[in-house]
Amino acid sequence: MKHHLKRQLRRLVTERPYQIVAGSAAALVLAGGASAAVAATDDAPAPRENTAAVAELGSRLGEVASRGEARVAAPSPSVSPSASPSAAKPAAKAAADPDTTPKAKPKPPSTKVLDYTYEAQTAYWNCGPAAVRNALSASGVETTQDAMIAPLNAGENGTNSAEDTTRGLNQMVKGNPYRTHMFGGSASPAEIDQLQADVVKAITDGRGVVVNIAGDATDTDGGWHSFPGGHYIAVIGYKNDGRTVRIADSANPALPEYWISTIDLANWAATRGYSA
Repeated sequence: MKHHLKRQLRRLVTERPYQIVAGSAAALVLAGGASAAVAATDDAPAPRENTAAVAELGSRLGEVASRGEARVAAPSPSVSPSASPSAAKPAAKAAADPDTTPKAKPKPPSTKVLDYTYEAQTAYWNCGPAAVRNALSASGVETTQDAMIAPLNAGENGTNSAEDTTRGLNQMVKGNPYRTHMFGGSASPAEIDQLQADVVKAITDGRGVVVNIAGDATDTDGGWHSFPGGHYIAVIGYKNDGRTVRIADSANPALPEYWISTIDLANWAATRGYSA
């Protein structure tokens, strides 16, 4: 019996840890059973209860060993941060959602004067066709005063209103960009600001502006300009962010251009309007 126990212990040393635990427990039970058997041989019959207990304990130890072996065979799952779905979401969202932030429009230049070709009016009544022709040349559109008479419904009584110059301008350029702006008899601060904004936008876009004026005005050099019966002029540039504008005036070839403040221009056109 002792030799048998030694062989069991040597075998247990070579087993896996969980098997050693189970085997050791079994060996102890067997040893206990063997001792009981020896004692029974010497003194009294071996109780049957010990044999049954050993068998039951051996079965349970086998279950424990099986569960331990299963735990060793099945590695615990490891979670890689890079494989986490939540970590991949921001990158996927950034790729799917491009930057849609509206980009601010570039600020217009403080000063801009368009290149154009000047012509003085060929008759006392056709300042409207001459002003439209000068403004169109600033957009690179070449035409003649005579060609603009019909589109403006101009005649010996002149051109009726800014509505006519707007129509004539839009017939010669793409996209119908021109609009008519009429004053109410006097230029309000809001209307002056609107004229300034309209001039800056048109000139920045490469378009001249045509203004229907009446009465008197003084330019920035002190020159006096008087048109009591009405007149048409072209605006071909601005400076000081539009607070001062450059005029192309077909009435006097000796003074084809001059600067005037936007406030004075608005008051000059207060009973009329403009095309921009």
